[in-house]
Amino acid sequence: MRLAAVGANMGYACPVCGDPQTDAEHLANHLAFTAMLRGGDHEAWLDDRVDGWAALDPPELAERVVDHADEAEFPQVFEDTTDGHDHGGGYQHDHGHGGHQHGDGQATGPSDAVESAAPGGVADLDHFEGETDDVLAEAKELTRRRRENAGDDDAADGDTDDGDAPDAAGADGDETGDS
Repeated sequence: MRLAAVGANMGYACPVCGDPQTDAEHLANHLAFTAMLRGGDHEAWLDDRVDGWAALDPPELAERVVDHADEAEFPQVFEDTTDGHDHGGGYQHDHGHGGHQHGDGQATGPSDAVESAAPGGVADLDHFEGETDDVLAEAKELTRRRRENAGDDDAADGDTDDGDAPDAAGADGDETGDS
């Protein structure tokens, strides 16, 4: 498949592997997902530079990693220039197959699948078998904890989503503050 580059965008090069990312949040996601899926250099890099990186949400992590990344120029690719590459289900998107054909020299294991993906691309998840379920379960648990922590922060600040709940001063239900 031939992808048409129709200009260039500025973004950031991953400070570990050099993969181009469109913005700071994509860089943060790339670093975190690669660290969680593969460990290795990406995980070590984050451990050395960002305390508690796994508990941060993407915008927070982005703020902490962007200063360590070089700006990079990369080609912009539009989905409508990918010759209708379709995996079914109505989705049309590039998986970064990088010139290889399905079933032709394709990776044989999880590490190979990630290594053979195009820079910034997505590996073929069929090669991850049960590993994918473990990662998804971990991601769900981290998301649940993050939401709990966000709820704890809101409660400590007296902030609520609905605006109707009493704040700390009126916690007994009396809005006037009189008992």
